[in-house]
Amino acid sequence: MAEQAGVSVDFARTFWKAMGFPNVQDHVAMFGDIDINALRVMGALLDDGRIDTTTAISLLRAQSHTTDRLVLWQTETLVDGAARSLELDDVSARLVVLDKLPGIVDVLQSQLNYSWRRQLAALMVRTEAEVADSRRPDTDPFHMPLRRALGFVDMVAYTRRSTELGTHALAELVQTFEYTSRDVITSHGARVVKTIGDAVLYIADDVTTAADVAAELVAELQAKKDMLPVRASLVWGGVISRNGDVFGPTVNLASRLVDVAPPGAILMDQATADAMAAGPAASRYTMVRREVAELQGLGQVAPIELRRRPV
Repeated sequence: MAEQAGVSVDFARTFWKAMGFPNVQDHVAMFGDIDINALRVMGALLDDGRIDTTTAISLLRAQSHTTDRLVLWQTETLVDGAARSLELDDVSARLVVLDKLPGIVDVLQSQLNYSWRRQLAALMVRTEAEVADSRRPDTDPFHMPLRRALGFVDMVAYTRRSTELGTHALAELVQTFEYTSRDVITSHGARVVKTIGDAVLYIADDVTTAADVAAELVAELQAKKDMLPVRASLVWGGVISRNGDVFGPTVNLASRLVDVAPPGAILMDQATADAMAAGPAASRYTMVRREVAELQGLGQVAPIELRRRPV
């Protein structure tokens, strides 16, 4: 395969490993034209200098990790749909999906291409606006290049409750939480960074959007039947973005604040509260100072609770 693609065997192995697949013995025949072409295209990008090897490996890992989760999500969704609509057990539903999946592969693939292009276009617009707004170079080695509002929303007592629920009920709980979170977050113009079973990390370009997301999401989830109590955090500050995730002290603070938030509450730090008070949404919210809390790894912090005013 490496010879036909015009790349070294070492790079072919690196390519396959970066895609997230186990090593293949030399005598095993399992590759076809589609693999050769993908390898050839990536090799061409390296040869003409458009990207280097480190970048190529990172791109491969990104697409493999994303599509690995995507195909699992899609398959499980189809299985769940078949089980409900045809009143089948899990094994029978999977057999139905295996039989019917080839007939919708082209649709799924075209929708993926469409979604990818739309998401890329949206990211380019956001990036262009941000670059235009921050042209001053910063030589501080601890500088966090992206200013964002973010926070966590999580279910209270999820670990204990998950041991009491049956498989179906637990799946329903997690699905309701995740689907509701994604719908509310994206409908307000924010973005889901990741979900972690009982929690979701959201991010927005401004504090007002993030506040609206947190308040609406807490309200929506608390109104859901059989949903556990939820709580949230909201922090404004600098972050760095790597591998589809965000990192930095701001993320750490948001994580610790949600851990000490009481059910139904949204907690912020003082800097975020100041940003809220100076923003356009100040009249729609009240802020209540709470007792000083000891946050793991961060020391004492005086949280401020964000409350949406009744309409």
